[in-house]
Amino acid sequence: MSSSASGKLAHANISNGWFRESGAMWPGQSMNIEVNQVLHVEKSKYQDVLVFESKTYGNVLVLDGVIQVTERDEFSYQEMITHPALFSHPNPERVLVIGGGDGGVLREAIKHPQVKEAVLCDIDEAVIRVSKKYLPSLSVSYADPKVAVHIGDGFEFLQNKKNYFDVIITDSSDPVGPAESLYQSRYYELMRDALRDGGI
Repeated sequence: MSSSASGKLAHANISNGWFRESGAMWPGQSMNIEVNQVLHVEKSKYQDVLVFESKTYGNVLVLDGVIQVTERDEFSYQEMITHPALFSHPNPERVLVIGGGDGGVLREAIKHPQVKEAVLCDIDEAVIRVSKKYLPSLSVSYADPKVAVHIGDGFEFLQNKKNYFDVIITDSSDPVGPAESLYQSRYYELMRDALRDGGI
């Protein structure tokens, strides 16, 4: 954890009360959000984890300097990444979410009455832990008995699953760092093999 001279939590991406996201993936642009207070700063085994309370977007989860989710508008992402696939499948009983440690995709998936099992595989337990504490409207899904959590690499997890899932949703961060393997052709082959006939 990083703290300032006043003892409050601090982070390198926050200056003069504003969080700034910028990077090589998005040249020529940046995203700025006004910060009320820093809630959590951690360097996990895999990435830099930051949660702050913003002035207008609620709590914000940031991984390696990149905004992952804000409470204000998270629904637009979670709903669109989840429901088209589940509504397209005639009977999505078994759902796998790779990544998505904030729990939002799981929350949407278990709204479908046909879902009997929803598995989340995320490499970083820190994301799940801080989301349970600071993003309760997303992480509420972890309390559902249909939900199972596997902490580990999604690429490796899929190697042991064959013909099992009806729907697989990849909710990963950008194709650098811990999510890099999730953007390779072998990963898509493993997903295909893990799906039952008619899987999406």
